Amino acid sequence: MRTYTEAEEGRFVANSIFDNAMNLQLKNSEFAVLYRTNAQSRAIEDALRKKDIKYKIYGGLSFYQRKEIKDTLAYLRLIVNPNDEEAFKRVINYPARGIGSTTMDKLSVAANHYKKSIFEIIQNINKIDINLNGGTKTKLSNFVTMIARFQIESQKQNAFEIADFVVKQTQLVRDLEKDGTPEGVSKVENIQELLNGIKDFIEVQKEKEEDDSLSFFLEDVALATDFDSEKKEDVPRVALMTIHLSKGLEFPFVYIVGLEENLFPSAMSMNTRSELEEERRLFYVALTRAEKQAYLSFAQTRYRWGKLIDCEPSRFLEEIDEQFLEYLTVKKAPIQQNKFINEDIFGSVPQNKIRFKKPIERTPIKKNKEPVIKFAPPKNLKKVSKTSSQNTNLFDSKIVVGNIVKHNKFGKGEVVSLEGSGANKKAEIKFASVGTKKLLLQFAKLTIIN
Repeated sequence: MRTYTEAEEGRFVANSIFDNAMNLQLKNSEFAVLYRTNAQSRAIEDALRKKDIKYKIYGGLSFYQRKEIKDTLAYLRLIVNPNDEEAFKRVINYPARGIGSTTMDKLSVAANHYKKSIFEIIQNINKIDINLNGGTKTKLSNFVTMIARFQIESQKQNAFEIADFVVKQTQLVRDLEKDGTPEGVSKVENIQELLNGIKDFIEVQKEKEEDDSLSFFLEDVALATDFDSEKKEDVPRVALMTIHLSKGLEFPFVYIVGLEENLFPSAMSMNTRSELEEERRLFYVALTRAEKQAYLSFAQTRYRWGKLIDCEPSRFLEEIDEQFLEYLTVKKAPIQQNKFINEDIFGSVPQNKIRFKKPIERTPIKKNKEPVIKFAPPKNLKKVSKTSSQNTNLFDSKIVVGNIVKHNKFGKGEVVSLEGSGANKKAEIKFASVGTKKLLLQFAKLTIIN
């Protein structure tokens, strides 16, 4: 399955599990979703929650329950409500500012005495008789000033922009990078994925023409944390875990997501041949967890620190014998040593090139091959009219077929065709250096040369 973004990939997994469970009368516990890094669970969790599909994270916490995510969200909560004492106490000394428990005890006593929040006490720290030295008062005042600055910025920025600003100004990532351990790297990836999730939230809200403010995002997250904190009744749940943790386990249906170069195989495991072979063995482990059927998926684009980047399908996909594969999206001839498609799934797809069968229908057994269960296509595959005139924007009038343009990464190229409109407008461009690419204009940042 090829999707356009990781959010679309998450929705594909959720829809597929829901449809298979209904059509084949299966329990949630018969499904597993495997990923290379912990941060990938965010898009899957969000999609499963929206379909009300119960799941369990193995070997770790749900995305929004992880410490680094709670710390980041605490800063964002203070912007919306500076009197949120739970959030305040969580981050007043993280990263470390030299504000200890004794200081917090004195502030709590003062807050109780004056019937004010701790934040309000600090705002009036020089007017209140409280036994704190000058240095500590300065540190507290600086923290309040920082939050006030965040509040001012939030009035003119959307949820992603202010979250990105907060992460940089508080130096949360820099503090985690000092760790240097795999756990530290994983925590940095989680913060990056939180920003990716906020960016995805912004895009969805724009598409719906709904509120994309920080407060509205935090409401959405509150629903997610409520879902996580529900009483864990003994009901069948979809298993979510990293591939490393899946060793020794088996499930009837397995979804292996994020099969892209630099993700799986990991960018950090491609320095030597032995590292790459270890990644290949890991893929073998993932594939052999499936007793009946394995779904392999990759996204054409992913957000990295809020910026949309192009992704290439994993080399491991090319190494599978074609007789064992069914394509849920159309496959094209090799392009630059890559057998998988580059065309956007939201474009027109020739239906006669997609091999779909009705649910539960089985192919006859031939020779020694096992029967293959083939499923109906995901419901979210839609055609988009190329003549739609809705949601036009500045890209519609600036770029036309035949333009010579320049891209920061791919260099000069010629616009071969255009499709869609507004925020969904895409251009097919033939670059001299890398061949033909299809780019979403709102993110491509092209310069018209001729």
